[in-house]
Amino acid sequence: SQRIAVCQMRATNDKDNNFIQVKSLVEKAKDQGATFIFLPECCDFVGENRQETLKLSETLSGSLVEAYKNLALSQNVWLSLGGLHEIPPESPIPPSKIYNCHIIINGEGQLATSYRKLHMFDVDTPEFRFRESEVVAQGPGIVMPLDTPIGSLGLQICYDVRFPEVSGILRSRGAQILTYPSAFAYATGVAHWETLLRSRAIENQCYVVAAAQMGFHNRKRRSYGHAMIVDPWGEIVANCEEKELEVVVVDLDLDKVASVRRNMPCEEHRNMCRNIYSRLPLKIHPESEGEFDFGGFAIPKETVFYESVHSFAFTNIRCVVPGHCLVATKRSAKRLAELSPEEIGDFFNTAVIIQSLLESFYGVSASNVTVQDGKEAGQTVTHVHCHILPRREGDFSYTDKIYSELRGHDSAPIADNRRPLEEMVGEAQKYRDKLKSQTS
Repeated sequence: SQRIAVCQMRATNDKDNNFIQVKSLVEKAKDQGATFIFLPECCDFVGENRQETLKLSETLSGSLVEAYKNLALSQNVWLSLGGLHEIPPESPIPPSKIYNCHIIINGEGQLATSYRKLHMFDVDTPEFRFRESEVVAQGPGIVMPLDTPIGSLGLQICYDVRFPEVSGILRSRGAQILTYPSAFAYATGVAHWETLLRSRAIENQCYVVAAAQMGFHNRKRRSYGHAMIVDPWGEIVANCEEKELEVVVVDLDLDKVASVRRNMPCEEHRNMCRNIYSRLPLKIHPESEGEFDFGGFAIPKETVFYESVHSFAFTNIRCVVPGHCLVATKRSAKRLAELSPEEIGDFFNTAVIIQSLLESFYGVSASNVTVQDGKEAGQTVTHVHCHILPRREGDFSYTDKIYSELRGHDSAPIADNRRPLEEMVGEAQKYRDKLKSQTS
């Protein structure tokens, strides 16, 4: 078993005092034998208004994250710091918006992974009104579970707990522990906090670790507290209740995760229904590193401008029309029929995303979206892929001539008439910039 600690604190707009609290909690947890310590959302600070929040925010290369790294290194512990106010790279100072960013720092003081919150807390209740999206930008995608000394860890933040789709995706990708660092509003905490955490634990057969803020941060904002750890059977095994500066340690038993899943194999039963429904993540983050394989050809990472869980889009070495791009499956498969239902859904969804991107980029309203499925259909690279070709009026002498052009465009030897790599890389960067502008 591995000993972990869940922590509770009351952050304010005093960053120095907040760090003193974090350091005290980490030292206290380490003294009790914890090797992985979970801190809450807003452990860096809680601003009193939008302007102050933006002013106090930092990049992940800033002095505060550096201090957290040094703390992890000096104590030789892993830290989950959930919901830091991150200035996005290349943003002006002060930024117009920030990310709500959950980071994991390993025992060597290195950043192991980071996740930006997806779901914005924009709510109106009888007790309060809150608009997180006025300050925080939506994160770019789901972060796959991280292998750690305590098990496979799936990262979320606070309000994400209300959306079981993502926790289910993380579970299906191997997560044994789900973590929801939070600054949960008091009114909704009283009503829903425990129920939500236990639900995510039970339905995913995972440990759920939820560090929390507690008390009044300022005159307008109060958090519920009750930092918790819930086991995969739904039992609460740690609860900080409403104590302002508190640590509770628990020995995680991954054998219990395995036994619960073995005795009630929900994921196996879910997979038996995969032809009826699926858990399909459409956008992951960060993207893969290194080259992609395309029927034995290496596709440079720099020419890839979009990536989903099972597919990727890249610029073409020869274009039938300007903007002619390809979408291919990550797994090497020769025919569509070799793909799983989830891969098929992901592949065609990616094709639609890229079609929409290219039509917007080139200012056109029509495309050919073509799969050449087999040699006789014109497939020259034996790897499932789709051609996306933005169309313009009068681009061919007759509309369907594009099919004969497409059939012959790869008939030349691979080295002949191919575009320079720099041109393909530059084009891919333009598409990435366009995608970023559409989602920002």
